Amino acid sequence: MSYSVYASCSFAVRCRLIRSADIGAVADLLKKGFGSQRSRRFWLSMLDGMGNRATPAGMPEYGYLLEHDGRPVGVLLLISSIVHSATAPAIRSNGSGWYVEPEFRPYGSLLAWRAMQHKTVTYINISPAPHTLPILEAQGYRRYARGLFMSVPCLSAAPPGAVMVTAANATLGVPVERFEQDLLIDHADFGCISVWCLTENDAYPFVFVRRVIRRIVPCFQLVYCRDMADFVRFSRPLGRYLALRGRPLVLMDANGPVPGMVGRYFDGVRPKYFKGPNPPRLGDLAYTEASLFGI
Repeated sequence: MSYSVYASCSFAVRCRLIRSADIGAVADLLKKGFGSQRSRRFWLSMLDGMGNRATPAGMPEYGYLLEHDGRPVGVLLLISSIVHSATAPAIRSNGSGWYVEPEFRPYGSLLAWRAMQHKTVTYINISPAPHTLPILEAQGYRRYARGLFMSVPCLSAAPPGAVMVTAANATLGVPVERFEQDLLIDHADFGCISVWCLTENDAYPFVFVRRVIRRIVPCFQLVYCRDMADFVRFSRPLGRYLALRGRPLVLMDANGPVPGMVGRYFDGVRPKYFKGPNPPRLGDLAYTEASLFGI
């Protein structure tokens, strides 16, 4: 078993992989840490979903925990996946559900060190609590998305030529990358809205997840597109498609106002960070806590 031990004069804290037998105790710890934000049922469902996913070779199924006298006192979940790019596939790991009980906070660095030991993996944090930002930066994380842009895509200009928005499993009549086809179908199974924008010669993939802002404003969040320029180009037909499903607003990661889009930019809201060899791009939150579990 893989673990590390930090000993003091009176006790030892062990860091090890989370096992299936730990699920109940880990859910209890996360419920304690996040309080009314998430129910115990939510954490159990999330951990069950992680256990049912295929994990890249060498990466943990769930993540890591700190243990003292056989009791979990800290946890860091890791959602790992393969990211395809123009060069070669790479592993990305999304840190989620990070909590350490107050009396064991000095050992939080041990948990982070153990979790981020793979030098070829790119680690991302897409929902950092404000008070953890100095800690992330001290650990070597860099910000890649400064804020969020709330758009009304159906008010954008119409794209040139005929465009049809169609379901993920539709027969397209044009060649597409196999990984994008699988990605759209996977995310449709997760409950996301997965569609293609079909033109005469190409098909462009998009994935959206349902969100509610401040518990009163329903919207969608863009969690995957091939390029942000594609969303700008097809925002009008996509906006109409999404508005017919009751949510005309679309939230997206951004580093400023988005040219060609009607909406408002919110600087410093939900910034996103990474550490590793492959900087993430805007418009790709596939297989993360955002698209899998709605965090």
